[in-house]
Amino acid sequence: MKSILVIEDDASYRNSMKLILQMEGFAVRTADCGVSGVAMIREKHPDLILCDIMMSGMDGHSVLEVLKNDYPIAKIPFIFVSALGDRTDVRRGMLEGADDYLTKPFTPEELISAIVARLQRISVFHQPDEPDEPADIQKKLDILFQKTTSREREILLLVGDGYTSKEISERLGIQRNTVEVHRANMMRKLDATNAANLAQWAAIAGMMLSTDE
Repeated sequence: MKSILVIEDDASYRNSMKLILQMEGFAVRTADCGVSGVAMIREKHPDLILCDIMMSGMDGHSVLEVLKNDYPIAKIPFIFVSALGDRTDVRRGMLEGADDYLTKPFTPEELISAIVARLQRISVFHQPDEPDEPADIQKKLDILFQKTTSREREILLLVGDGYTSKEISERLGIQRNTVEVHRANMMRKLDATNAANLAQWAAIAGMMLSTDE
């Protein structure tokens, strides 16, 4: 189970994000300020960090600066979640080294899509000290090919890249509810009970694409 640390001083947002993430199969810890957030990161490294910007004491920019100057934790994916939605604010966050920037308010789907895309891109779903055997990988590729259609795999790749259902529908020229039906079918066929599980299959779909090439 992948772990996420939420650093947010607004209790409403903090609890809402925690609930959404837990429902999608993630282990979640929370911190109500930057100082306690940094302490929790050093105590136990999460797989990904969600951090507000405007916090008293140590703000989000300061949290990110501390992380980027500490080698063991510098590579942990870091996503800003902030009400500061001006292009200048977003640009500053990205230039400082944030992996993504979500502007409040955001939907549960936007939150999960951003997290899934980031985790897949750094391949944290496969532990480096326990890599899958080639035979295991091939077995998963075979299952994916046998149980899903080409359209479903196309949608799965976009899910892995962080696209929302709305964005996928626009990209593929199909209705949003059609995308959601395909997604539900894939989860049923692949026994994926939540977004974290589906993201693992998105990584396998990416392997299938690279094999085809």
